[in-house]
Order: sequence, then structure tokens, then C-alpha cells
Amino acid sequence: MAVTQYDFDPSYGYTLETLLNVEVLQEPKDFDDFWEQRYQRALAVDVGPQTKLISENSFGWRVLEISYISTDDFVIRGWLLLPVSGVVKRGFIVGHGYGGCDGPIFDLPFKDAAILFLCFRGLALSGHASISAEPYWHVLHNIADKEHYILGGCVEDVWSGVSALLTLFPFLSGHLAYMGISFSAGIGAIALAWDKRFNKGHLNVPTFGHQMLRLKLQTNGSAHSVQQYYLTHKKQTIHTLKYYDAAIAARRIAIPIHFACALYDPCVAPPGQFAIYNSVTKDKQLYVLEAGHHCYPNQQVQEKELMGQLESFFSTEECN
Repeated sequence: MAVTQYDFDPSYGYTLETLLNVEVLQEPKDFDDFWEQRYQRALAVDVGPQTKLISENSFGWRVLEISYISTDDFVIRGWLLLPVSGVVKRGFIVGHGYGGCDGPIFDLPFKDAAILFLCFRGLALSGHASISAEPYWHVLHNIADKEHYILGGCVEDVWSGVSALLTLFPFLSGHLAYMGISFSAGIGAIALAWDKRFNKGHLNVPTFGHQMLRLKLQTNGSAHSVQQYYLTHKKQTIHTLKYYDAAIAARRIAIPIHFACALYDPCVAPPGQFAIYNSVTKDKQLYVLEAGHHCYPNQQVQEKELMGQLESFFSTEECN
């Protein structure tokens, strides 16, 4: 794809062949302990989900507001879709990108599912006075402290969301899946590495992969903010980010994962996306996008093809 509006090449000179060979070699020795402790802490939270009916719409969904408690007593809000008719047989947790979330997506082809659209802490409905909702600042919140870096709390919001959904629908145990895009795909890669309550996942143009490359490759978006901070806080930044590398976490994913990774992306560098895909050693599928975070002529065609793949991917017995 020709560069038309950027002062850098969003393909970074990589081809599909070279992208499929990107890997992260080193990881902290206490990486497992760090995340296992956080996971157990999230499981111990009394999430106490609350729901309120908003409407029943023409797409066949009953729409509810939902809130639940995550770690640090943070109230997470979002939307819960339930089919107006039929039986709920499976559940989905769906995350959003760094642009936030204005509402649920009604055209997902999962009409027998309870679908929880969560807003991560500090963003959209889960906004908080102490956390900037601007991606430039949100991604830097507490980055100097790996124990309290905002991304860790966001991972815990996913785990607490699973607990909330299972509190409301305990019969969905063993029938849960995750879907995330960009920001929430990177968060999801970490969450899926530890939470065995998920059966399948889809990660679309996932970020936070190969943090050392992410610090070096010229980019737009939240990664640029981290790069600017890194210039004056190198040791501190690296010390934190090595625990928040979605590609390292992805080595632990043991469930089937469907990926959509882009060859060209000005906001989430493709080598980072593919580093996450390459790290998954179990059952995985890949749909190659021409571009991410960028409009292109074939976009609608690819989006339709991708949705068809997802309908098939999530239709097998494990998620029904």
C-alpha cells in the first residue's frame, strides 16, 4: 500500500513473510508470578453486577446498562446485550479501542449470546476524575510503577467482567469467548493468557506487542506518547513495559485464537501485531488485513470477509 499521508512508512519495510518471523526473545523471570498474583486478586473481588434495562431494539436485542466492581474498588460500566427471543447459550466479553466506546455493536452474528461490552477504567462510561480519558495521557497513567500501571488494571477489568457475567449467568461457564480490537486486543492477549474461563478469542490489530520495537518504530497514537515519555525515562519505562508485553503473554495462551493483523498500520506497528500472533503456539487462525487504523478501498470487503470468518470460528461446539 502506497504511503499517501504520513511522514513515515506504516509498513516499516516488512513483508508478510518477514512479519511472520518477528519474535520476542526475553521475558522477566517473575513474569508468571506477577500476573498470576494479579489474576488471583481479581478472582477474589466481589464484583456485584448491577443491570438496568434500557430498551429492546429492532436488531433483536434487549439492551441493558451494566456495572460491576473490579480491582481497587473501581466501578466498571458498559452494556449487556441479550436476545429478545431464544435461549442464551454462550457469552462474549467485547472490548473497545482507545477511541472509547459510544455504545454496543448490534450487528454481531451471535444471536444466542449474552454479550458484555465493557468500558475500561478511565475510559467512556468508566471515566474517572483521577484518570485522563485522552489516550495520550491514559497510556501513561502510573507508568512509573509496574504494580499500578493503568494497563494492569484494564486487564483486571476483563477478568472481573468474566466474573460479573458468570454471576448473572452461571450456566455460561465453559461457554465464554473474548473479542478485542487495537487497545482491547492487546489487553485481551494478556487476559486470555491467564483466564482459563475463556474457550476462544479474537484479537484484531492487537497493540502492546514487542514493547522494545514499539518504543523504536515511528508511529501515531498512544504509542507515540509512550515513546516521548521514554526519551527522558528510559530505565523506568523499560522496567514497567517488559511486564506488559502482549507478545510475551501470548506464549501462555492455550485456547483457539482468531487474529486479524495488518500489513500497514500508522498507529499499531505491524511487527508488534504479528509478534503477538507468532507467540501463540496453540490453535490459531490469521486473517491478513491490508491496513489497520487507516481507510483503504478494499476495507468494506475485508470487513465482511472477516465477519464471516468470525461467525464460523465461534460457531463450533466449544462456544455453543
